[in-house]
Amino acid sequence: MHHIRRYLIAGLVVWLPIWATYVVIRFLVNLMDGTLSLLPHEYQPDQLFGMHIPGIGLLFTLLILFFTGLLVANFLGRKIVTFWEGILARIPLIRSIYSAVKHVVHALLQPRGSSFRKVLLVEYPRRGIWSIAFQTSDQFTDTPHPEEVVTVFIPTTPNPTSGFLTIVPRADTQELNMTVEEALQLVISLGVVMPKHMQKN
Repeated sequence: MHHIRRYLIAGLVVWLPIWATYVVIRFLVNLMDGTLSLLPHEYQPDQLFGMHIPGIGLLFTLLILFFTGLLVANFLGRKIVTFWEGILARIPLIRSIYSAVKHVVHALLQPRGSSFRKVLLVEYPRRGIWSIAFQTSDQFTDTPHPEEVVTVFIPTTPNPTSGFLTIVPRADTQELNMTVEEALQLVISLGVVMPKHMQKN
């Protein structure tokens, strides 16, 4: 029984990451395939080819992104975007959601931005207990703290898309020699996947 259990665990170690990767990729491909619904029904690939071809939506999404970027890179495109954002700014609930999402996307994709570029240790949920966090801003000023503060996002495990936003004095944070990708792997893996340069010898 000991050998059977050992072989089962070894097989699980091989197949579980492959299966999880497949599930995530399939979800993303199916999500992007949904963009094909933007096309008229008679021009959708399923109708033209008489069968469903996975991945066509991915290509279609990339084309939409490319030509959208091509459009907004010129003067006329920027005018159209400004006009569209002006309309959204007049809708109470929509403007709050759109503005927040836009700022997050800019923060994540802006090469020289400071958001989500630093991995920190902060004492949370109490003194003596440390949590992984990402610095999201150092521009917060309306605070009773006399010293400089930073806003940090503390992700939950194993789902890093949820978490807690905290405002802490910079002096109470400790910057880690770790990339954002390494920190995300650490969070998602429940602390199992540790960067090699931080492991004990």
